[in-house]
Amino acid sequence: MSYSIDFRRKVIFTMEEEGLSIRGTAKQFRIGSAFVLRWINQIEPKASTTRHRKIDKSELIKDVEQYPDAYQKERAERFGVC
Repeated sequence: MSYSIDFRRKVIFTMEEEGLSIRGTAKQFRIGSAFVLRWINQIEPKASTTRHRKIDKSELIKDVEQYPDAYQKERAERFGVC
């Protein structure tokens, strides 16, 4: 679940203003303490680094014919995907 930046700021602001612990803040907002800890260090979510790329079906068929016993990980490395 992704929380809005405004909500994250509110959580951190409340924690600092009321002098709450990470656990106390998490309990008050009914979220996991790991969220609060993460937001203290970095309030903005990290940019996604995943690459969305479609594999050409004909190239995949050739690869399967050429390397029929290849593991999925090996095939993914050849195509540059994960």
